[in-house]
Amino acid sequence: MPRKEDNVPATLRAIGVLEALVAAERPPSLAELTATLRLPKPTLYRMLAMLEGASLVAREPGARRYAPGPRLAALGRASMLNGGVRAERHAILARLVDAIGETCNFTMLDGDAVVYLDRVEAAWPLRMTLSSGSRVPLHCTASGKLLLAMLPNAARVRLIAHLALSRYTDTTITEPRRLAEELARIRAQKYATDNEEFHAGLACVAVPIADARRRVWAAVAVHAPVSRMPLAKALEHLPGLRKAADSLAETFQR
Repeated sequence: MPRKEDNVPATLRAIGVLEALVAAERPPSLAELTATLRLPKPTLYRMLAMLEGASLVAREPGARRYAPGPRLAALGRASMLNGGVRAERHAILARLVDAIGETCNFTMLDGDAVVYLDRVEAAWPLRMTLSSGSRVPLHCTASGKLLLAMLPNAARVRLIAHLALSRYTDTTITEPRRLAEELARIRAQKYATDNEEFHAGLACVAVPIADARRRVWAAVAVHAPVSRMPLAKALEHLPGLRKAADSLAETFQR
């Protein structure tokens, strides 16, 4: 008797494989994917090889585990940047900037860095300019530390082990132990700060954007020179940031 999955077109089965990889808390093995997807191991192996050849899937060096490939990651970023409700998300960010009076960013994790999905600049002559698609470090930015802190434990530990933890200012955290302590605080308080850790003279606060299953996949942040917005003042904007984060999350849940 034919199995149900035999009637599913090959293209949809390949999409199912990619969805399983994206949803996994850690890179799964072939056996784990076989159990999850209920596909014959030879069929799944051939499908993974095809997807790997197209850079949609990548295998971990020295391990028999699979992860989303660079082409799939680029596709995800492009869908965020060019989605049908991009104008609505930009308007939410613009309203936040109008309310706060400082530059605000909409960011997500991109491998070992943070990528800017959108950004609205405040009308000040003194500001740091970064365009959509720009990448910044994880360990010394508010959004980066937040997204790193909210990862599942195994993924977080694995990623920290590969971070360079380069020093950018006198206050940059460059020791793994101190970073782990900072991330634990961030997980407890549900927001992150950058107090002149990436750029001297710049303060930033970020809050998480979660999906319907409460998984954090993006962040919204405000930053400004400490001469205008010291960290204590930046923290006063947490309610507005969280309201904007909820509004942004809703645009992805329709």
